[in-house]
Amino acid sequence: MASCSYSEPTDMIEETLRKIKDPNEKRKAALRTIDDKNFGWFHIRICIVSGIGFFTDAYDLFVINLISAMLGVVHFNNDKYEGNLPRNIDLGLKVSAATGTLLGQLSFGILADRYGRKQMYGIELIIMIIATVGQSFSADSYSLSIYTTIIFWRVLLGIGIGGDYPMSAVITSELASKNNRGAMMSAVFAMQGFGILSGGICSILTLAIFKNQIERDPLYIDYIWRIVTAFGVLPATLALFFRLTIPETPRFTMDVERNIEQATHDIVTVIRKGKFQELNNDSEKSQIDVPSFGWEDFKEYFKKWENAKVLIGTSASWFLLDVAFYGIGLNNSIILNAIGFAGSKEPFQRLWNVSVGNIIITMLGTVPGYWFSVFLIDSWGRKFIQQMGFIMLTIIFLVLGFGYQALQQHSIVIFILLFSLAQFFQNFGPNTTTFIVPGEVFPTRYRSTCHGISAAFGKLGALIAQVWFIQMKDIGGTNMYVGRLLLFFAFFMFLGFLVTYFIPETKRQSLEELSNEGQDLFIRNSNPGEANSLSIIESFDNNSKTIVSPIDQSRRIFVSHIVTREYEDYSGANSFPSVDKINPRRKSSATTNKS
Repeated sequence: MASCSYSEPTDMIEETLRKIKDPNEKRKAALRTIDDKNFGWFHIRICIVSGIGFFTDAYDLFVINLISAMLGVVHFNNDKYEGNLPRNIDLGLKVSAATGTLLGQLSFGILADRYGRKQMYGIELIIMIIATVGQSFSADSYSLSIYTTIIFWRVLLGIGIGGDYPMSAVITSELASKNNRGAMMSAVFAMQGFGILSGGICSILTLAIFKNQIERDPLYIDYIWRIVTAFGVLPATLALFFRLTIPETPRFTMDVERNIEQATHDIVTVIRKGKFQELNNDSEKSQIDVPSFGWEDFKEYFKKWENAKVLIGTSASWFLLDVAFYGIGLNNSIILNAIGFAGSKEPFQRLWNVSVGNIIITMLGTVPGYWFSVFLIDSWGRKFIQQMGFIMLTIIFLVLGFGYQALQQHSIVIFILLFSLAQFFQNFGPNTTTFIVPGEVFPTRYRSTCHGISAAFGKLGALIAQVWFIQMKDIGGTNMYVGRLLLFFAFFMFLGFLVTYFIPETKRQSLEELSNEGQDLFIRNSNPGEANSLSIIESFDNNSKTIVSPIDQSRRIFVSHIVTREYEDYSGANSFPSVDKINPRRKSSATTNKS
């Protein structure tokens, strides 16, 4: 069986792939070449281009935590609301982006499998740029309030953010080697931590610049939230060009576009040299028969329990995780106010404390958690890290929930440390693994779709958490029910631990091994002996200008036998394959003709 790896020179790789005539063998050799690739500059480039998008995603999603506090000071700084947004406005601002994200994850997930990763990649950033600019210029009008306008733009922003999830996940997964695929996908996702951190840093820097003006007139905070919002355009714009010019993944080219020649060419020219060049040869595209993207094939694949349970596991675990992750992540400012950390009547000091509190929590828990995952996920494994994270979160939320009142009264520092520890195990745990696993365990033709479905279930959990948190936190008094909500989060984390048993361990396995599909005859109209001998006939025909027109299939096999013998004799071969080996299914017919 021919194979090649990236330890060989480029010319040798190309020559090895070119000599393999059977499509199934050529496909497997090409995939092994990707899987065995040593980590290099091309992989770094993929991580940077995809990671900048996730930096922007997290910045835009979680900065609303700070912006809502600023809008409350600007528009509701009175005796009735005391600088807090009314419940329905706060809820609308926080669920709008999550609603759009759910729609984007489903739609872009399907479209990327239907039209290709390259065709769709970059569109999500264009949507995000337009929506961010529109949001930062939102204002009151006679017919629409500023909040309605912001909500509209944040739904659109969410669609772009949602599109980034399946797109970046599958592109990184399909271009990574199997030994460091987890680290690459984790590094892309870890940029979320820096995005969340940048929101707090941008907020305190802008507050510091406008400090004197705000102390004279709190309405200057209107400048702050617009500047903080608009900052999200910068990283998205930087990444846009690189996303629009990124090549199609060889796996999609082979398994969906059915163009093996282009895919093997890409492996050499794109992954090795970082360039993309179209071939004018579409012959392979029309010859191979592989399972194709479609509703009937989708039902056929997932009617098998071993496949369906994986989709259930990835979707349910992401749903359960996001109930807590977004339940606390989008309400950090409320929780900080509830424990007294951000409490202040003076607008500048209040917003400063909220921003600093977010930075502390992010630095202590969020960022370290992401990078622990990067360095350990390929050795510890996805499943173990996910189960460990869910169990630790169950314990931490139980402690925070039962001890909420005591910690609030006697030790805010311990509360913040435990709260940061929860953020740590969310990211060194299920928040990272629920992103990675759906990008690995499904076949190429449904990888993006299923990642989008899993992620959309996560955002459904985020929507439920937001409505639930905002509506229930004030039962018994302002923020008096927060402790009980943390106990509910503990219950959801334990359920997440249980459903993790549905997903397989994926570390250091190829994507094809994980797809639960046989690979030896993945291309269904391929026969090794027949494919190689017929390719020799085609080569012989092209060189001699002779047309071989067999009367029937058995005669064609006989002709291929003769040509193969003459070709191997010329090449110095000592033997040639028997008729039986050329095509065992035609044994009797070929034998008859030979006689």
